[in-house]
Amino acid sequence: MNNVRLTVKELPTDERPYEKLEKYGASVLSDAELLAIIIKSGSRRERSIDLAQKVLKLNSRGLAGIHQLSLKELEMISGIGRVKAIQIKSIAELSTRISKNNAIQKLQITSPSSVADIYMEEMRHLQQEHLKIVLLDTKNNIISDHTISVGTVNASLVNPREVFIHALKNLAVHIIILHNHPSGDPTPSSEDISITKRILGASEIIGVKLLDHIIIGDGKYISLKERGIC
Repeated sequence: MNNVRLTVKELPTDERPYEKLEKYGASVLSDAELLAIIIKSGSRRERSIDLAQKVLKLNSRGLAGIHQLSLKELEMISGIGRVKAIQIKSIAELSTRISKNNAIQKLQITSPSSVADIYMEEMRHLQQEHLKIVLLDTKNNIISDHTISVGTVNASLVNPREVFIHALKNLAVHIIILHNHPSGDPTPSSEDISITKRILGASEIIGVKLLDHIIIGDGKYISLKERGIC
């Protein structure tokens, strides 16, 4: 008996997540029930639904906070091993990407706030600085985005050539650059201003207009365009 792994099948039929989803649709399931389907089997002492509830309690944000949990944090839960932790992280990343793609399809870039709306949740909790380039068409719809560098963002490491290779390959007319400050404070540094001016100078030569450089903090942002820097 000690080796028996408990599953959602231990629940009454009308409470099993699989059956509930088939009968009523995914929208009726709780966050824990949806996560239990991903986890599949439980531990020797707990059902998958119990493990799912423990995962959701690892942070104060519940399901929305799973994206910020590390594999090591997930594996600290008894019954969540390497494979289950990877599965949970994968589904969290898929959720983030779906949310971002839906936002991109619905939003035309009309202001710095519309860019921040798309990228805030993706970038606000990153532990390192990430510099992205966002490529736009003639109507300021997003074509795609690309991460240019990870780590300390400074003028000596950011090559304008790499930025505009992406822009030209994708036939972009305009670009926006953005990066995050892990400190949570989006106040631009002298390096941020230097990077902006280098890319702005290159954009004028190449003919792909730099619309803005946006710095993402923790729930707030700063537009260098609004500050008259680009």
